[in-house]
Amino acid sequence: MAPIALLLGAGPNIGASTAKEFSSSGYQVVVTSRKAPADANPSYSYVQGDLSQPESVENIFSHVRKLHGEPSVVVYNAAGFSLAAADNPFEVDLATFEEHLNLNTTSVFLAIKQALKSFETLPASSARTFIYTGNAMNFAPFPGRMTLGTGKSATAHMIASAAQAYGPKGYKFYYADERQPNGKLGGRGISGEAHAKLFKQLAEDEAQGPWLQTFVSGKGYVKFAADTDVTL
Repeated sequence: MAPIALLLGAGPNIGASTAKEFSSSGYQVVVTSRKAPADANPSYSYVQGDLSQPESVENIFSHVRKLHGEPSVVVYNAAGFSLAAADNPFEVDLATFEEHLNLNTTSVFLAIKQALKSFETLPASSARTFIYTGNAMNFAPFPGRMTLGTGKSATAHMIASAAQAYGPKGYKFYYADERQPNGKLGGRGISGEAHAKLFKQLAEDEAQGPWLQTFVSGKGYVKFAADTDVTL
């Protein structure tokens, strides 16, 4: 039986590249998105789910377990933000803030809990890997993007906590953060293919590596100094 890779949050860049990478490596890929894609790939399975509604997370995992089995790789690639005025980031209303927090953090919390249930049932030979698509916003504020930075910062802490607690059990947790070669935020130039290759490598690694996976397209993991200027 093929191992299962569950992608929470589809997209034409990172999501599409990740699905292709794992599928070509023999995984049964299950993709979650709010709406059924018009151009669904017959090689993948699809589950509809709105990750801005945290209660949908358990339903997604239950559906995957019922139809396919326990996922050994979970990639959380959903995100939410709205551009606010650079000089007034708190103009965002509460409903919007809560929606973005759900997408960027609360649903991740629940996805980790569900992933742990899956990992507990899988053999040690399976990947048992959880990866969150992050960025450098947990290191510095970026004008107008307060809700996204808030979520990334909180979730980075959760991933670090999970790696520390469950790494000894053979479960792996990563915050993937693509950078420019100088260490600055990857921004709009991020590479879906580079993400996918890193994700596959992390799934194949036998033991937990650095939870903060800063990487550069074409190079892979690069450790940057903590005081690196990530701003654009």
